[in-house]
Order: sequence, then structure tokens, then C-alpha cells
Amino acid sequence: MAGTLKPFTTLTDYATGRTLPNIGAEENRQAVERFLVEAKGFAKVDIEVGVEIVLPVQGECYRSRLDLVVRVDGAAAMVVTCAAGALGSWERQTLAAARLIEPLPAALAVVSDGRTAFVLEALSGKRLGDSLDAIPSKDDARRILGSAGRKSFPLERRERESLIFRTYDLARVNRV
Repeated sequence: MAGTLKPFTTLTDYATGRTLPNIGAEENRQAVERFLVEAKGFAKVDIEVGVEIVLPVQGECYRSRLDLVVRVDGAAAMVVTCAAGALGSWERQTLAAARLIEPLPAALAVVSDGRTAFVLEALSGKRLGDSLDAIPSKDDARRILGSAGRKSFPLERRERESLIFRTYDLARVNRV
């Protein structure tokens, strides 16, 4: 039995058109991508899927992938984690990813199962809403980015955030 794998189906990614195995929270991710485009006015090209993140952790490079990065005019507006299960357990990792993704952090961290969402302001960690409707439209995200006075995440806190991200990430299973 040790060599037997459970068969899985595939699906076509809504944003990229790529064929993906339907495992873990993949159906939830597809629902979030569809919602962002059809209800919030983002274009498919605004949604980056499986974005690589490379973090220095205790003198070594830790590599992982983020479910979604949503961009507006080239700037990271949101890092989105698509989860199957308790959304609250993914908030802290998603905040760390939003803070560390680029020299300038994403404005928002979002955790969603495709039916509801937690939306957090990335730098402060303040919860801004807890529904899909709380996810900003593309126009609202543009305003948030423009008015946020974006600044780099403090260098002295980056190592701690990297450790937090890696700790949660190592526990994540069934991802592509």
C-alpha cells in the first residue's frame, strides 16, 4: 500500500489557463480568482498564481510559493492565501508574506476559502473586514495603494517575519 497514490482529477486555472491537479484548496483558489475578476473588476493578468517567494532564514534561503498576488498598475495590492478549513489559522502566514513579498509590502493580506474572506492591512495587521465583499475592487485597491504612503517593512523585523512565514509554510500540505 505504501506505493499507492490516490488518483486525482485536474482542472483549468481560471486566471492562467494552465491545467492543475485538483488537490488541497485548489477549487477554493479557483473560486477566489473568479470572484476577483467577475465581481471586483480585476483582469486575469492582474492575478499572479503560484508566485515564488525567497526568504533569508537563519543564513539560508527558504523558497516557497504564494497562492495569489494581485497587482494594480504593477504594484502588489494583495497577497491572497486560499485555504480549505479555518481561515484564522492562515492569517499570520499571509501577513508575513504580504510584508515580505517585495521591497515595498503588499497593501493587504487576504485569506479566503472562496465563500468568505478575512482582509487585513498588511503593515498594521488590522482586520479590515471578514467577508468576500470586504475585498476591495480594483479601483478601491488603486486608491488604497495611492493613499497608503507605502513604505518598506522595517529591516529589523524582516528576519522574524521570515521565520513566522517558514514555520507556518512547513505545516502546509497538499499544495501544487
